[in-house]
Amino acid sequence: MEEEKKATRQSYGEALLELGKENKNIVVLDADLSEATKTNIFAKEFPDRFFDMGIAEANMMGTAAGLATCGKIPYVSTFAIFAAGRSYDQIRNSICYPKLNVKICATHAGITVGEDGATHQMIEDISLMRTLPNLTVITTSDDIETKWAVKEISKINGPVYLRLCRKKSKIIYDKNQKFEIGKGVQIGEGKDGTIFATGVTVEEAIKAKEELLKHGIDVRVVDIHTIKPIDKELIIKCAKETKKLISVEDHSIIGGLGSAISEVLTENYPKKLIRLGIKDIFGTSGNADELMEYFEITSKFIVKEFI
Repeated sequence: MEEEKKATRQSYGEALLELGKENKNIVVLDADLSEATKTNIFAKEFPDRFFDMGIAEANMMGTAAGLATCGKIPYVSTFAIFAAGRSYDQIRNSICYPKLNVKICATHAGITVGEDGATHQMIEDISLMRTLPNLTVITTSDDIETKWAVKEISKINGPVYLRLCRKKSKIIYDKNQKFEIGKGVQIGEGKDGTIFATGVTVEEAIKAKEELLKHGIDVRVVDIHTIKPIDKELIIKCAKETKKLISVEDHSIIGGLGSAISEVLTENYPKKLIRLGIKDIFGTSGNADELMEYFEITSKFIVKEFI
């Protein structure tokens, strides 16, 4: 029997519908991509609370800011390249500066967008978003974690950037798993190394952990789902308890997960970190799985760092 896989963008759409039923203040805005971002699931049930803003992403962010000042909780969706890229000015000045209650849910992030190619592969959004004051930055790894995040961020009174993926991922967690914003999830107690991962790379990190066990190497995986505020305590704990530290991300190695961890280590417990990610180059067109191999962010390349 084939194991269940689901893209986090699909989980987002399903959770948004559930949240809409629970909270009448939830409104959803999209930029002519609702079928791809899966906000169309919400739109079918609540057409009067859904706004298709057309291909006008910057205007959409401004409109969301206005709705937030009226007590609504806007969930704003488009591809990450347009959310964090085209709308950066509006996110900075209209949402984060006044600390408005807008949830920016960006789908199709990273090189795993695949065939859409370099122009649509947003590999710098974590870097851009985590530098903005007042903004919480989250990137989820599976269906369970995504559905938790979509609902949990509605409880935060302030702006959030939630990074979502097109590529389908296996279900990592069971429904009883406890998550907390700002707290990573440690998988295993291995002392030989720590693999820090986020988003689609968490699955690859777990595969690497299983493969390394066959070679007598016991590592732990840490899912850093909240990039900001990052879990400093867990990072320092792992640096003290394990021999080797590796980070892996579907993002540029400049400014992303690896950089965020490096900042914590530099200030608190200096130790070498090997960073796997997109190495200061643009993406390219191809199948998502092939691209993860090409850019060396699969389990195979994690394992190589230990053997």
